[in-house]
Amino acid sequence: MTLHLKLENSYATLPARFYTAMAPTPVAAPALVKLNEALALELGLDPETLGSAEGVQMLAGNLVPEGATPLAQVYAGHQFGGFSPQLGDGRAILLGEVVDRNGRRRDIQLKGSGPTPYSRMGDGRAWLGPVLREYLVSEAMHALGIPTTRALAAVKTGEAVRREGAFPGAVLTRVAASHIRVGTFQYFAARNDAEALKALSDYVIARHYPDADGPLGLLEAVVAKQARLVAQWMGVGFIHGVMNTDNMAVSGETIDYGPCAFMDRYHPQTVFSSIDQYGRYAFDRQADIALWNLAQLASSLLPLMGGATQEAIDRATAVLHDFPTRFTAEWLAVFGPKIGLANAEAGDAQLIHTLLDRMAATGADFTNTFRALADGTARDQFPQPDAYDAWAVDWKARLAREPEGAGARMRAANPVVIPRNHRVEEVIRAGLRGDFAPFEQLAKVLAHPFEESSENAPYRTPPTPEERVTATFCGT
Repeated sequence: MTLHLKLENSYATLPARFYTAMAPTPVAAPALVKLNEALALELGLDPETLGSAEGVQMLAGNLVPEGATPLAQVYAGHQFGGFSPQLGDGRAILLGEVVDRNGRRRDIQLKGSGPTPYSRMGDGRAWLGPVLREYLVSEAMHALGIPTTRALAAVKTGEAVRREGAFPGAVLTRVAASHIRVGTFQYFAARNDAEALKALSDYVIARHYPDADGPLGLLEAVVAKQARLVAQWMGVGFIHGVMNTDNMAVSGETIDYGPCAFMDRYHPQTVFSSIDQYGRYAFDRQADIALWNLAQLASSLLPLMGGATQEAIDRATAVLHDFPTRFTAEWLAVFGPKIGLANAEAGDAQLIHTLLDRMAATGADFTNTFRALADGTARDQFPQPDAYDAWAVDWKARLAREPEGAGARMRAANPVVIPRNHRVEEVIRAGLRGDFAPFEQLAKVLAHPFEESSENAPYRTPPTPEERVTATFCGT
């Protein structure tokens, strides 16, 4: 059989040491769980073809489409601060790339597609739960307007995956601007491979930042993208959970939804990841960790900026030192509209932080509190309303200096629904029983996160104490 998808693979034109060329490992009995038809059309792909028996075989890894050059990418990375000189796609295969209807080059990757030389004794497979989670959360992030990888399809494999028990296997088809990570640069820097670093830098500039002036300009561009991205995460209460350097995409997209989660009750030190025992990737540390990761990128790029000379170090350091200022500006650009502000004043950051401090002290729900500001019911979100009342006096005085339309600004900036952890867990439990109706319903609701409707009303409610999810797990 032949499947025509007009795939390219510009990454395969890089030197052979960047990847291992190989096909996915076939599975026993693929069955489609979900096809993202709107994304397929955006990519210039035919949903009917993808949903056909032949298309599902391709989405499961049983059939390599004509023209594809499948490969597993190699990279390194700091994982919880410890450097691993070789990681790589241990359970993913890049099928190729498409140029979408907007002229953007997008990777098509199968995640859970079997072992590769980078699997590190793993089976290269994924089980259904993490696939459903990544599908829901990545598509929710897209609907929230936050740069992210996307989910094109989820397919059951008809095979069991062994973890702490036997679970149904699945494959996620992931779409990304690219899968190049900070760790990709670290891999070649650790080997003193200046030729490969130059090839990688030139490739990333051409693909993502054509206006960047050499490696220093590349660093500046990635710093700007990450400052914006992390500010956007924080604006919706998102905690990535595993911000290793191999999980930071240089394109500026959110990537690798493992133990990620959205906060219910606000607290800045919130951690969900079961493997983050010391809070390295807590909610309020995400900007600091982004800067730490960017410093590793800067170190990797130094050989292209004149080596370990003081001049090169000073130039790279100056770019990194700009990150806190950039992040603060991006954070205010995200949080200002959340409380109705269109213009900036000197005391705005303190006003927002005071609200957050009082939310943390009283256990107010992050999403519902900000949304309720628009309709005058935020006081009801505080178990101790006096904490809100004292803040609201200053807030209303500040709004009086703003142009009309504060309510509309707040409704546009504050979602009604997010993928609350307990709802995602409900979907996974139902999926393990073979019931995907809850998955379909939640996906439908999350596609319109700013719209109030009777359909999404049940999904706005925070979890009861019995429903609360306190730990999330890596998607392996």
